[in-house]
Amino acid sequence: MLSVYFVLGVVWVNIGFDNELYMTKQKEHILERISRFDGKLYLEFGGKLFDDYHAARVLPGFIPDAKIRLLRSLSDQAELVFCISADNIEKNKIRADLGLSYDQDLLRQIDMVRGMGIEVNSVVITRYTGQAAADQFKQKLDALGIRNYIHSPIKGYPSDVDHIVSEEGYGANPYIVTTKPLVVVTAPGPGSGKLATCLSQIYHEHKRGVVAGYGKYETFPVWNLSLKHPVNLAYEAATADLQDVNMIDPFHLEAYGVTTVNYNRDVEAFPLVRTILARITGNDHFYRSPTDMGVNMAGYAIVDDAVCREASCQEVIRRYYKGLTDLKMGREQQATVDKLTTIMQQLGIKTGDRAVVQPALDKHDRVGTPTAAIQLLDGRIITGKASPLLSACSAAVLNAVKVLADIPKATLLMSPAVLEPIIDLKNNLLESRSSAIKLDDCLTALYICAATDETAASAVAQLPNLRGCEIHSTEILHSGDESILRKLRMNLTCEPVFPNRTILY
Repeated sequence: MLSVYFVLGVVWVNIGFDNELYMTKQKEHILERISRFDGKLYLEFGGKLFDDYHAARVLPGFIPDAKIRLLRSLSDQAELVFCISADNIEKNKIRADLGLSYDQDLLRQIDMVRGMGIEVNSVVITRYTGQAAADQFKQKLDALGIRNYIHSPIKGYPSDVDHIVSEEGYGANPYIVTTKPLVVVTAPGPGSGKLATCLSQIYHEHKRGVVAGYGKYETFPVWNLSLKHPVNLAYEAATADLQDVNMIDPFHLEAYGVTTVNYNRDVEAFPLVRTILARITGNDHFYRSPTDMGVNMAGYAIVDDAVCREASCQEVIRRYYKGLTDLKMGREQQATVDKLTTIMQQLGIKTGDRAVVQPALDKHDRVGTPTAAIQLLDGRIITGKASPLLSACSAAVLNAVKVLADIPKATLLMSPAVLEPIIDLKNNLLESRSSAIKLDDCLTALYICAATDETAASAVAQLPNLRGCEIHSTEILHSGDESILRKLRMNLTCEPVFPNRTILY
């Protein structure tokens, strides 16, 4: 019998990770790390502060907001500093999973953090060289009453350590006044200058006689799992566009004779970081490896390795499909897909190992139109096909809620009196290229009908039970459909095929 668990909109059929154990061990470890220094630790938070659905997918049982919950438990000792690169502001860099620009997401996170009673110290705009968009963002922060600082590039970085660790280097950065023993330095995405901000602050603290320390909190790769463990390979798949690779930490192996896993950027940066810290503190023995710097305890909370392995393999397949569709749309490079292909081969998995793929393709071959397949939490596969009235995605979702509500397949859930005005709007006023109703309009119509129709209402009541379900489409979905499926917390993949052989999409 399947066991299904619902937490924060995430669904796990089986649990492989003990989140409570993780939270306990993580808090203890961070407090122990603070105690090693003069009551002051700058902790670089990598990955996502909120909404870490990747971790929730590959470690079933991991709560997506685990990091912020941890900070909430430390709220009397912790404050946050947010970093954002002026270059990312200027380029309007987007967080792909949310569709928000980095500056928008930063403000969103500040609101959420404050709402949880956690102190936000300030925002640091890093790598500032006069970017106009960064000036505008600073003005916005000023208007909102958010304390902010500007850090400019340091001449000779990263090779000229003498200049970096000097009054003309880190000393030229403004000092961020902090009051708590734990200062968490985080950002809306990578390349935001978190490490440089931490090191700059440690320099200023030591100038003031405070022996502050540095640590890094990064969930992946999990340092005490094997190099080719599916959880770690799923991380490589998630960062394939960055060409990151997991590797054995050579410094840790040499220092302790123990094999641990880190990733290439941290290993490559370690000699420089150790040199800078030694120059600032006068102590070059505290950290002997990048693994030493980390505080992540996730590996100790895996309670069912087989569950996490299978979940990670499924995540790799999803990432592979995303790479293929992004390549088709010109948003990704062939090198990314090649890397994802290599990871698939290392794990010995193929696209057919994703349960919804073959049913969608078989349905497409039978009916000759775009199709979609949904796997319910109990394992049943439900399909839907495109028609002049409904997109394949809309049809599959309607068929799925009918099955969940025990409604006969032939039953009409939406009244023509509701559908006809929507179709008229699409065709005549909005001049849509297709009259087929996409998922957002479909759900709107279903909710309207549910106000007066008990059958439609019973179907609406089943929509939350689609959370965590898998869905595969035989064509690339319209961005609106993709967004709605994301909000329903369904895991989508698509064949890399444009609708109707179009090239403008």
